[in-house]
Amino acid sequence: MPKKPPPTVGFLLHDVARLLRKRFEQNARDTGLTRSQWQVLAYLDRNAGIQQGALAELIDVEPITIGRIVDKLQGCGLVERRPHPTDRRIWQLHLTEKAGPMLAEMRELGEITRAEAFGDIPEGERERLLALLETMKTNLVAACQAPAAERQNHNG
Repeated sequence: MPKKPPPTVGFLLHDVARLLRKRFEQNARDTGLTRSQWQVLAYLDRNAGIQQGALAELIDVEPITIGRIVDKLQGCGLVERRPHPTDRRIWQLHLTEKAGPMLAEMRELGEITRAEAFGDIPEGERERLLALLETMKTNLVAACQAPAAERQNHNG
């Protein structure tokens, strides 16, 4: 039987991210919000005044999807659309005061989920992992801004 190849960083990162999302959803089940709604709240917390299209791009979903999520969050009183100060065609997204306690709860649930993920990994190793991931992200952001590398021919 052939030996199974070791997992790659891409597969491991994907699996860990998927499991983190799954566990967060389990921990947040009683909040009444979906993971997508939580994600929008988290991004709006860091990007107050962002336009809907830019938020869709940031989260990597279709604008119509963001529109539906924002509509729902607006209906719950957690998000509001405000007119752009100089362009009447543009609406900017902001969290309401009511979102504050929800964000605090989300952060607490996130801490619980991260603690479960890190388990008994020592603090120094946690910090090293985060530093390595930040470096990988920086490298990939720079690489994505450069032309794609030509595929090398490994057949000689």
